[in-house]
Amino acid sequence: MTDAIRYEKDQDQIVVLTIDMPGQSANTMNGVYREAMAASVARLQAEQESIAGVIITSAKKTFFAGGDLNELIKVDKPHAKAFYDSVLVLKAQLRALETLGKPVVAAISGAALGGGWEICLACQHRVALDHKSVQIGLPEVTLGLLPGGGGVVRMVRMLGLEKALPYLLEGKKVTPQQALQAGLIDELAADRDELLAKSKAWILANPGAKQRWDISGYQIPGGTPSNPKVAPMLAIAPSILRSKTNGCFPAPEKILCAAVEGAQVDFDTAHLIETRYFTELVTGQVAKNMMGTFWFQLNEINAGRSRPQGFTPYVTRKVGVLGAGMMGAGIAYTSASAGIEVVLKDITLAAAEKGKAHSAALLDKKVSRGQLTADQRESTLARILPTESDADLAGCDLIIEAVFEDRELKAKVSAAAQRVVGAEAVIASNTSTLPISGLATAVPDQSKFIGLHFFSPVEKMPLVEIIKGARTSDETLARGFDFVLQIKKTPIVVNDSRGFFTSRVFGTFTNEGIAMLGEGVAAPMIETEARKAGMPIGPLAVSDEVSLSLMSHIRQQTAKDLQAEGKPLPQHPAFVVIDLLLNEYKRPGKAAGGGFYDYPVGAQKHLWPELKTRFEKSGQQISAQDVRDRLLFIQAIETVRCVEEGVLMSTADANVGSIFGIGFAAWSGGALQFINQYGLNDFIARARYLAEQYGERFSPPALLLEKATQGTTF
Repeated sequence: MTDAIRYEKDQDQIVVLTIDMPGQSANTMNGVYREAMAASVARLQAEQESIAGVIITSAKKTFFAGGDLNELIKVDKPHAKAFYDSVLVLKAQLRALETLGKPVVAAISGAALGGGWEICLACQHRVALDHKSVQIGLPEVTLGLLPGGGGVVRMVRMLGLEKALPYLLEGKKVTPQQALQAGLIDELAADRDELLAKSKAWILANPGAKQRWDISGYQIPGGTPSNPKVAPMLAIAPSILRSKTNGCFPAPEKILCAAVEGAQVDFDTAHLIETRYFTELVTGQVAKNMMGTFWFQLNEINAGRSRPQGFTPYVTRKVGVLGAGMMGAGIAYTSASAGIEVVLKDITLAAAEKGKAHSAALLDKKVSRGQLTADQRESTLARILPTESDADLAGCDLIIEAVFEDRELKAKVSAAAQRVVGAEAVIASNTSTLPISGLATAVPDQSKFIGLHFFSPVEKMPLVEIIKGARTSDETLARGFDFVLQIKKTPIVVNDSRGFFTSRVFGTFTNEGIAMLGEGVAAPMIETEARKAGMPIGPLAVSDEVSLSLMSHIRQQTAKDLQAEGKPLPQHPAFVVIDLLLNEYKRPGKAAGGGFYDYPVGAQKHLWPELKTRFEKSGQQISAQDVRDRLLFIQAIETVRCVEEGVLMSTADANVGSIFGIGFAAWSGGALQFINQYGLNDFIARARYLAEQYGERFSPPALLLEKATQGTTF
């Protein structure tokens, strides 16, 4: 008997199985678990006559973490059959537990996600600790997978298709209270003792317990797919799903297939269907891309791999935000929500008050959804002090400047704030394009100056790009990193350059889309193919959001800076189109009522009809594949240039930053993983074709050619 699962029988003849994987901080479904579970199930079956029931619990902080991703990411097509068989063995163990003929209870003492929740589903009764650390759900879809340990089969049989699908397709996680209301768990417990006491009491009161789907005549709630109430929903479900995934993400589609097909057959056949789809996803490339980036690389970033070592973690107590526009207001809200005192400063008190009102509106929404109490709302708002006076910044240990992209203005407000807060405070700029080393000259100690580039809307976007200027000290960088984690965002660290990493790459995406329009490619095709490539929004729509006037302003600022360095501004075919829309057609973007799109009040936006007559040329239509590749390749190539120039220092920062910061196609695992999974030689060949057809900007960078020659990847 291994010590991965402890087997203890009490005086009531109830067996408590405590899962405690040796040498791991969390329990996972790996080889050690499979062996231990096999031994536990065999012993339960052998001692069945002398057992009153079984309680499954965990000795770890979490209940059970799910599949072992270290194993899953290695499973390739040649090993598909062996993997398929091993999954069936794992499921047979849970099935043996659930049909033991004795009551089985899950005593859920921590988070039960993925495989952990699948173990709970194989129990006839579920009791959970009522604590905020406990989360319940099946998040497999977010890694390109499906719940392959019986999650699809049992959730559908427990809740019915309509209610189960959101948990399966969206990876929805719930609290113990929400799980109780949804019927996922049966009881709550205040502490560990009560958890075990309630579990035992239920076993003693229900000696003949069976799973509901094992009782003859059991019907799936709401009916099977052929039921007249269910059929209409299922008729439109694939097209709704397709409109969300654009065919880029196989997992939600396979989940829908497994759920619907499994609901039409018996329990055992449903498991075979689920396992086949699971094997297909695990051995497929998209799941490998997503597991690599959204699990391994994201964890590497959050564990502080890019943070300078040797500095005690710093807790920011008071932050001063300069500028109460959309960015400043969002930064103030996010900081106050994390428990930090905020001074929100603008030119007038009215402007600062307006910035604070943004937080009030966001908090009201949370209260109305039951995510916050009225008291929590009040205490968060009380942490934001709106002001027009620099003097109120006294005591701030961090200043974040978030004013308009203008070098002189940024210098003026940063210097004024620095004089109030003194030598110890860190001064940060939220600029998206202006080099940090230049902005740092506004303050006496440039080692204390850093870039903290937030993304809009700040409250929703998970990323912050930390920019290290030429003179930024390691201690300042560590403090910036700690602050980003403190406000629950993901930090990526980049070296200073014009546009840093995200703005540079994002600019190539919008410019490429606008350039295609200028060539005569139909606007609807550009927008549609961008989404089919996996981008969340088309380049024309997102340019309207950013505003063409801001794009033009940044270009002029860059030209001025480069002129001072004696360099010309590199030209791009998109510039002509932007200038036409701005100067001739007077369409600067969404905020001004129209850009590439029209924004009728109370109706959906639509492409400006004049684009067809003014730009589209029937003889200039290129293939859909070329449109998609131009949009993805140009971003990937620019990312390689950022690595080549030392702007990016890690592949993890590149991949996570490209997805979280600029919405690069998530199915690919990020801009560098897009190249890896495409194959470096194939990517180079395709890039050369695009360069011949559409311009030198697609030429593969030297670093890419070097890696291909060496046979290495990013």
